[in-house]
Amino acid sequence: MLYRLAADSLLVLHLAFVAFALLGGLLVAWKPPLLILHLPAAAWAFYVELADRGCPLTRWEQQLRTLSGEAGYSEGFIEHYLLPVLYPAWLNLPVQYVLAGVVLLANLLIYAWVWRRRVASRASRAGR
Repeated sequence: MLYRLAADSLLVLHLAFVAFALLGGLLVAWKPPLLILHLPAAAWAFYVELADRGCPLTRWEQQLRTLSGEAGYSEGFIEHYLLPVLYPAWLNLPVQYVLAGVVLLANLLIYAWVWRRRVASRASRAGR
């Protein structure tokens, strides 16, 4: 029971990490010090997709599930709704390249928006 709870918690953390890597630039716009956390997260997500080596969080979760006595992913709430998002059946190397591009493009667009916002803010302060 404890291992399963740990595996489910790790799955939720994994999903949060993926969301942060993809859209964390929006948080950086709100709280600029988060940049120091977001850039490595986005770089890691980009690397994992291109390297096709898998994420250590996935291996850790699977180990926890094995320790809990599960043979694989059984149908619970967490597994039914979150696993397909992180581990879709159609995921293959070409799709992973596209996903890496999506991560990169989303972050470039977000950071361009943040940068333009900061430049405009500085210009308006300088004009006062």
